[in-house]
Amino acid sequence: MTALHTFLTTPFLGTSAWLWLVFVAIVVGLLVLDLGVLHRHDREIEMRESLLLYSGYFGVGVLFGVGVWYYLGAQPALEFYTGFLVEQSLSMDNVFVMAMIFSYFAVPRRYQHRVLFWGILGVVVLRAIMIGVGAALVQNFAWVLYLFGAFLLFTGVKMALSREDSQPDLANNPILKFVRRHMRVTDQIHGSKFFVHVTPSGESNAVRHATPLFLALVLIELADLVFAVDSVPAIFAITQDPFIVYTSNIFAILGLRSLYFALSALMHRFVYLKYALALVLIFIGCKIFYHGMVGKVPALLSLGVTFGLLLGGVLVSLIKTRGQAKAPVTELDQAIETTRHKEY
Repeated sequence: MTALHTFLTTPFLGTSAWLWLVFVAIVVGLLVLDLGVLHRHDREIEMRESLLLYSGYFGVGVLFGVGVWYYLGAQPALEFYTGFLVEQSLSMDNVFVMAMIFSYFAVPRRYQHRVLFWGILGVVVLRAIMIGVGAALVQNFAWVLYLFGAFLLFTGVKMALSREDSQPDLANNPILKFVRRHMRVTDQIHGSKFFVHVTPSGESNAVRHATPLFLALVLIELADLVFAVDSVPAIFAITQDPFIVYTSNIFAILGLRSLYFALSALMHRFVYLKYALALVLIFIGCKIFYHGMVGKVPALLSLGVTFGLLLGGVLVSLIKTRGQAKAPVTELDQAIETTRHKEY
């Protein structure tokens, strides 16, 4: 019993091991409930269910923050909530990219949840690596935070001044080309399978092939890695506690993936959210330099400013686009479909 107690109370990356184990147990439990119970069978997820799933994930994240407040104190809890909010907001652009990827590979909506679910497992690992490296750099080289701050300022200004959202060139993506060169890929989607065995013409033995569903998964993982380049420095600008950084990231991503099916139909309404996100990045970048030159910005003030900017961006967007029909996407879909057929 003493050995177990010692293990559970031993600090891991600055936080007791038992808190890490509780977090892992919650995440594993949510994933098992999601795929093993709620979505054992492939089906299309409607907007109402998407919103209910998000509400559940969001509620768990909020309750976890309450636990952080109780066991670690108010400051870490406010930092958790700020990181939780920032990560969800910065990842919203990822929804558009995911919709582009699914459209490019013509993935039916009933199979999209499976791709997003398995994508989460990759996110858990990739974010752990990125945050671990970031924490080591910040701990050993304090000036790295100023690089993060400068990068966030640059990204925020660039986002605010850009007039058009660039669409990713999926057909010429180097990772996609690499996978196609080194793996056999089927022309058709085979249900929810990522790999199938196909017998090539003129041969007697079946050969393993990847399906377009697997290619979609690869690109979604790559997209998350690209978006993490913005979001991870932003979270480190809020707190350098690896436990708070990682848990706020994962809970935010879990919720956002469940919200995808609702957001993908409403993204045309959030036309001014980009500018709110740009201001958030600029604010966080400035906060780093303010902390180094003047003093630390109170966590409650940081949370309030972040929430206010994002809420303002959402409200202005909804008011300006009230009564507006969904933006036409037929030309985009036709162009994507034409490119896809050319590639195959």
